[in-house]
Amino acid sequence: MITGAAGFIGGFFAKHCADAGSQVLGIDIVEPQDGWTANEFELCDVRDSARLSSLISKFRPQRIFHLAAQSQPLVSLKQPRETIDTNVGGTVSLFDSLRTTGVMPVVVVACSSAEYGPVAECDSPVQEDHPLNPLHPYGVSKVAQDLLAAQYFANYAIPTIRIRIFKTTGPGKLDEVCSDLTKRAVEIEQGIRSPAMPVGNLASRRSIVDVRDLVQALWASADHCKFGEVYNLGGDDVYSVREVIEAIHSEATARFEVEQRPELMRSCDEPVTAGDNAKFRSCCAWEPQIRLAATLRDMLEWWRVRLAGVAVPGSRQEVARIHNFGSQNNGITTITKGA
Repeated sequence: MITGAAGFIGGFFAKHCADAGSQVLGIDIVEPQDGWTANEFELCDVRDSARLSSLISKFRPQRIFHLAAQSQPLVSLKQPRETIDTNVGGTVSLFDSLRTTGVMPVVVVACSSAEYGPVAECDSPVQEDHPLNPLHPYGVSKVAQDLLAAQYFANYAIPTIRIRIFKTTGPGKLDEVCSDLTKRAVEIEQGIRSPAMPVGNLASRRSIVDVRDLVQALWASADHCKFGEVYNLGGDDVYSVREVIEAIHSEATARFEVEQRPELMRSCDEPVTAGDNAKFRSCCAWEPQIRLAATLRDMLEWWRVRLAGVAVPGSRQEVARIHNFGSQNNGITTITKGA
């Protein structure tokens, strides 16, 4: 069972689970925009305990991957109450539904690197025992979600695994720096935008993992990680926004100039975000396979098709194309059990 299944990670993860031979129930408050590639999908708000309990009782999942969230830091600054209600209230609703129904699956909770807040250079890459000091309501909500999962394991023995996910991107991602920059580059290619790339903070640095690598790690976590524990999960390499732009420039078919704009600067931007994956790797034989250049190349191609109107948004042809980027272009290796 996947909550937040209509989201960016949820769509890729549902396909990965189905390809592994699992029966998949996805739930979300909206239909998946690009179609549904797995078995079953139900409209359900995770805060609706009665509806959620009914679906859990019927489907009786062996694993739940809790991805449902309001995941935008900037949105959380404008809508703090809604963010807390969705992320914290939804998590309480999920765990209480499990208690009510008596169903005891492994629950993998998608937590966030935003929980750490600003981390000094000397403490990066950050380890799981670093103090949590979030900068915005989204980060606060993920701390609460994280600790709630821990206490439901401690008090009720619900087998939980907490994964603090670092920056994740890939073809189909919207409203984040790699997506925005690749979209602007394609708009310049197609003459939609003048050859000036508007940007914000060029110095902020992030470890970046491709979503097609991430979903394999999430799948492996349910088999190999220790219940009640928390794990960092992200890319190995750290990139500044300037380096991302340079990589896009080398792949784009049109030249452009970078234009820094004050209105694109975030007031709550961590200077560097990078996680130490050693604890996760001590349990799972996983490492990222897709380099940033390949990720950005696929994102540029996704935007070229999207902006050219070649594929109709929501069509099965488009969702198949998005999720097949990895298998066609990158030779992703499946993680084996027992590692």
